[in-house]
Amino acid sequence: MIPYHDENKTLRTAVVTMGLVVVNVAAWIFVQGAGSPMALAASVCNHGLIPGELTLAAAAGSGFPMGEGLVCVTDPGRQWNNVLTSMFLHGSWMHLIGNMWFLWLFGNNIEDSMTRPRFLLFYLLCGVAAALLQVAIEPSSIVPMVGASGAISGVMGAYLVLYPRVRVWTFLPLGIIMTSVALPAWGMLIYWMVIQLVGGFTRIGAGDEGGVAFWAHVGGFVAGVVLVKFFERPDRVRAHEQQRWQPARVGW
Repeated sequence: MIPYHDENKTLRTAVVTMGLVVVNVAAWIFVQGAGSPMALAASVCNHGLIPGELTLAAAAGSGFPMGEGLVCVTDPGRQWNNVLTSMFLHGSWMHLIGNMWFLWLFGNNIEDSMTRPRFLLFYLLCGVAAALLQVAIEPSSIVPMVGASGAISGVMGAYLVLYPRVRVWTFLPLGIIMTSVALPAWGMLIYWMVIQLVGGFTRIGAGDEGGVAFWAHVGGFVAGVVLVKFFERPDRVRAHEQQRWQPARVGW
């Protein structure tokens, strides 16, 4: 299921959302070397979030293999700044593109429902909540976590609360055929959330194997659902609703 368009126009330019996309892409190119092996490994190891490092459950000097001849070694002390830096790093081109696509699709409307500074704070708080739940579930893991998906999951949770009935056009595979269908946002987002929960429970006890941080997605989504009512501006949400249901003008 790949969403590609929603029937929810914005009332103003999504400056913060675009800025977040630019920062993530810039980090990928200039910090992570656009995926070159050494730069990618160094950025993920040095600026990614390692749960066992944050909780001190992993001994300093513990190593996690990151490729042929490459090992990420945990540092002494809690690396709190990595909670934030990890939110702007990615593991591959597809990881980056997928996250930025979802951020733009859902983020522009959530930014529109708040003031811009509020949206930025909301986004960062959801990312922190996402990271901390993943750390709580796997406190001794030495696998570095990177990606904006936890924060973006918070944006999706907010979308579920504010715009549950908006139609989201989605590519849906039916066997070998890809078809396009319009689904209510609540249906698509709840389906996505169930997948994250199933993936999270399936991975419990998997150890330090790497892979998708499903519990970060769950944590971010729940944070978005809970926090959005503290950050939204009801007048902006009502304006969205009025604009969306305004009848089209017919010219002669």
